[in-house]
Amino acid sequence: MTSQRWVRLRQIVQYLFLALFLYLFILTVKDRWSPLPVDLFYRLDPLAAISASLAGRTIPTKLLWALITLVATLILGRVWCGWVCPLGTLLDLFHFRSLLNSLRPLYSGWRQVKYFLLFVVLISALFANLTLLILDPITILTRTLATVVMPALNYAFTTVEFGLYGFRPLQTPLAWLDTALRGTVLPATSGEFLYPLYQLNVLFALLFIGILSLNLFTDRFWCRHLCPLGALLGLLSKVSWLRRVVGPGCNQCRRCGGDCTMGTIEPERGFASDPSECIVCLACLGTCPQEGVTFEVARWLSTAAVLAEWRSYDPSRRQLLASLATSVGSLALVRTSPIARREHPYAVRPPGARENDLLAKCIRCGKCIKVCPTAGLQPSLSEAGLEGLWTPVLVSRLGYCDYSCNACGQVCPSEAIPDLTLEEKRQTVIGLAYIDQNRCIPWADNVDCIVCEEMCPVPDKAIKLDEVEVLDTQGELVAVKRPRVVRDLCIGCGICEYACPLNGEAAIRVYVPNEFDYEELA
Repeated sequence: MTSQRWVRLRQIVQYLFLALFLYLFILTVKDRWSPLPVDLFYRLDPLAAISASLAGRTIPTKLLWALITLVATLILGRVWCGWVCPLGTLLDLFHFRSLLNSLRPLYSGWRQVKYFLLFVVLISALFANLTLLILDPITILTRTLATVVMPALNYAFTTVEFGLYGFRPLQTPLAWLDTALRGTVLPATSGEFLYPLYQLNVLFALLFIGILSLNLFTDRFWCRHLCPLGALLGLLSKVSWLRRVVGPGCNQCRRCGGDCTMGTIEPERGFASDPSECIVCLACLGTCPQEGVTFEVARWLSTAAVLAEWRSYDPSRRQLLASLATSVGSLALVRTSPIARREHPYAVRPPGARENDLLAKCIRCGKCIKVCPTAGLQPSLSEAGLEGLWTPVLVSRLGYCDYSCNACGQVCPSEAIPDLTLEEKRQTVIGLAYIDQNRCIPWADNVDCIVCEEMCPVPDKAIKLDEVEVLDTQGELVAVKRPRVVRDLCIGCGICEYACPLNGEAAIRVYVPNEFDYEELA
């Protein structure tokens, strides 16, 4: 196969993996069958697997798939980054030939940052903290698609659909298109959930745009300098079998260096490249006019398979100690601050998720947020403290926990949310509803309102109505039905809070009482 065909093959494989990622993402909906696990890319993610195993003190079965990526890296180098990673493919598509990109190359020491972040992630995981897994590339892309891209597409399509539906000739094709897209490309939402809302979506959009914009400075800036997963795979690539070899045909034309996506070709070293930085994109292979570049697989235990030369930007003992100090110091600061001691009564977790286990196992992937049919699960900001940053919490004012749904546990790749049967889920208490009598319409205004009681899905009704006689505004006795929560029956699904007709904060809210802990709730 010619050099150009190898390059074209790599691009085709890249786009196929990106298409597969998007396909599985679209299939991450309730009651949707998929030929492959919808969390396939997380299962293949070694950073998520190692971090979750260290933090949870157990190896999640689903994440054993990451061994495939590790073995492939030991043999072929950073092929994940150049051939598989969907975020890397998008960064290749957003390729800027700008003034900033033509300036002098960035200081090579910037490459150290990704190793520093990697060590901070892994050391923090040893102390059962996975907050920095928000920097995992699969997490970044999934989170952005779930909370920014898909809701925006859904809003745009629905708005256009409503605007055009008044034209009779368009009604049939629009209805067909809506049927085809709902539950596949677009969320399977209807009625009050036509426009699912996500808190922090603006922040996530800005972060993603920022990552793409870094390409203004150099191609794949994120991959070169910041990605902790790339750092992990780069360290393994130091001993990979597949190596880039510069042959005697090289005439030092420097074309390969100009086309190298990762900027790892070094003219001062005879145009050799660092295996830990090379993503096997084969661009140098396709651009060399003399066929002076080849990729060769070393024989078993040959000299080519030994540890590659250590560069100045590679991790050092000092950097490891700095990462250790940063991790331990930051965790100590967070866990001894008043914020850590403060209760978080409204941090209602998904069914069956114990608080400590969730913090130790949640890889912030956003799968549960994507699959929630009511958009009730949201990425937390302050609801669960700093250690709970971007873990899932139920925000019942935006959406409730569907009584007939157990999808979040089914799609969780790290087992932070247990995979409960529907019957088990219905028996699982995640919180309790509390009525603010100063705001509740029947209590404060002596006017009938039975919305919360009507909406309660528990068979025996966790909200009861007590009929009492009160004086109305005219001074006459009237009968009013006042709601009352039966604590032993309430499971904390939040549908009462969601449906409360008051503007702003609901008169009935779901919280986690102090006398409960997640061991009891689960």
